Amino acid sequence: MTDFENEDDIITLTTAEGEEVDFVEIAGIAHKGNFYAILQPVELLDGMDDDEALVFRVTKGRDGDQFSIETDDAIIDAVFAEYNRLLDEQED
Repeated sequence: MTDFENEDDIITLTTAEGEEVDFVEIAGIAHKGNFYAILQPVELLDGMDDDEALVFRVTKGRDGDQFSIETDDAIIDAVFAEYNRLLDEQED
């Protein structure tokens, strides 16, 4: 897995079971009026490859940003497509 030198980049989320999982934010993407974060776990999760990341919908809550895993494949695909478009744009 990738080594993350700056711990300020680490986002710790708590699962429904109360387990804390550390992620690094790869990108923030706006899509159809919502904001999504592409997060990669610091330690591999079961069934994930080194280069995989997850998409979370980010909403404002009373106690700060709230992250909820996105399960809609169409939204996930659109978020990654926008991320790849932005990467291609940066390379040009």
